[in-house]
Amino acid sequence: MTELETLRHSCAHVLATAILKIWPEAQFAAGPPVENGFYYDLELPHRITPEDFARIEEEMKKEIKANNRFERIEVSREEAIAMAERGELAALGGRTEPSKFKLDIVQHIPDGEVITIYRNGQFTDLCAGPHVSHTGRIGAFKLTNLASAYYKGDERNPQLQRVYGTAFKNKTEMEAYFTMLEEAKKRDHRKIGREMELFCFDEDVGPGLPLWLPKGTVLVEELERLAKETEFAAGYQRVRTPHIARESMYKCSGHLPYYADSMFPPMEFSEEEGGDSVKYYLKAMNCPHHHKLFGAVQRSYRDLPLRLAEYGACYRYEQSGELFGLMRVRSMQMNDAHIYCTEDQFEQEFRAVNEMYLKYFKIFGIDKYVMRFSTHDPAKLGQKFVDQPELWKKTEDMVRNVLIRSGINYVEVPNEAAFYGPKIDVQVWSAIGREFTIATNQVDFAVPARFGLTYKDRDNTEKTPLCIHRAPLGTHERFIGFLIEHYAGNFPLWLAPEQVRVMTIGDEDPLVDAAKDLHAELRSLGIRAELDISSDKINGKIQRAEQAKVHTMLVIGKRDLEAGAVSVREHGKGNLGAKPRAEVVTALADAIKNRA
Repeated sequence: MTELETLRHSCAHVLATAILKIWPEAQFAAGPPVENGFYYDLELPHRITPEDFARIEEEMKKEIKANNRFERIEVSREEAIAMAERGELAALGGRTEPSKFKLDIVQHIPDGEVITIYRNGQFTDLCAGPHVSHTGRIGAFKLTNLASAYYKGDERNPQLQRVYGTAFKNKTEMEAYFTMLEEAKKRDHRKIGREMELFCFDEDVGPGLPLWLPKGTVLVEELERLAKETEFAAGYQRVRTPHIARESMYKCSGHLPYYADSMFPPMEFSEEEGGDSVKYYLKAMNCPHHHKLFGAVQRSYRDLPLRLAEYGACYRYEQSGELFGLMRVRSMQMNDAHIYCTEDQFEQEFRAVNEMYLKYFKIFGIDKYVMRFSTHDPAKLGQKFVDQPELWKKTEDMVRNVLIRSGINYVEVPNEAAFYGPKIDVQVWSAIGREFTIATNQVDFAVPARFGLTYKDRDNTEKTPLCIHRAPLGTHERFIGFLIEHYAGNFPLWLAPEQVRVMTIGDEDPLVDAAKDLHAELRSLGIRAELDISSDKINGKIQRAEQAKVHTMLVIGKRDLEAGAVSVREHGKGNLGAKPRAEVVTALADAIKNRA
């Protein structure tokens, strides 16, 4: 756990202590730290409401002020079971009713695993830890919301109350967090997406299946254009693959059964009358298709590295409770590519991918990022990870060396690798400090061999290439969701759905003709320009354009017409003054071309 996670985990115990002082009959299940806070699940006849928060927080403050020590005690399985049966776990003492959830948890702890309890003041709980040294080390905290959850996430089990909270080292950090949350509500990509008419969902289409409206499609196509230009310059070749494939291919790749739960159920039918039935799956990942493309042509070492790129549509059966706007969807278009290379080429190729990430960060104004380097767990070889320990060590060392030599900001996380090799997940922070996972860069040392992929080396022997899976812009869906919140819908000129709106001060023929002529010129240069030549007052026209988050407004009045100029306004910046028409057009075209 990180230092902040440890603090929040400790605060969860303080929450339980406080609840028990108010309602001694409460039965507690799990109380882990989670992203941005913590929660504790409990069973209690009294239904906790937000009106109870102040009372609970007051008791929590007393426990923190008491500065009780978190005492770690190792116990045997028999001792832990006896304590649970006597009602001594997740309790303050004196209760005779068994701690039923803790008893169940103890009974499911694997044999040989160390069992520990933690005590702070009167409260004793079954817990693996770690915790801060004393309750007084917990800084600022706040209870945030309530929910219901089935014990262990199983609807056959009792439904529990879940109390959420958050904690920080000090009040300043907590206030900054809640300020960020308020700003995040204003920037919610679902809200802005509706207001700007970027995308929508429809029950007849199905949950998690976004429909892109014309303005949202602009964002999709601009991102795809950026990726294609960048990848072309980096020596990638574009390919296209179908949206479905036979079960046999996904068995060969190993995605079945590893990822079966994330794939849509198969379509089963007979391809020939009276023949055996065959299963087809919607494509959940592009890599097996790309492996087939590599294998379709006889390859030599001279062909490597081979970089195959595709904005491939994929479909994943995310659970309905996990769907969230564009961030978690069931259909997605992925900025995918697979690099087939020799071991000697690996470092240069992996480093080039990371440098592509950094280039994109600069374009989008992403100042804070970290690469999460995910490694395997040797104890789970053959289960969660392919059973090739030597290749795991070798490829993890290779990735680690690239990260160190590149000077890239990274953290190492065990037990989160892909089943076929180590990977990097890219964490970025938006302009308001909200964290997102947007992209991945993975090493695959196992699957090319399963597909029999080989190339002829200099010595005329057949060798299997390494494969790098990479998606610097992730999916259109998640990346655009991030960008909406990052920019609050105020997209830079090159990306804005409506880049320019030409408007007149009045509707006299000379003004209208000049506006139409300017509009036509802008459109001929590929600039997304619209026209407002209505008889409305100019303040109303400007207000409409501001509300629509049009990037640049070009206003033509009588004086502008006489001077061969236009008055320039920029969304959020106001009036930038009158400028020569030709100069304005050239500046706009250059800024869009250079993605300024």
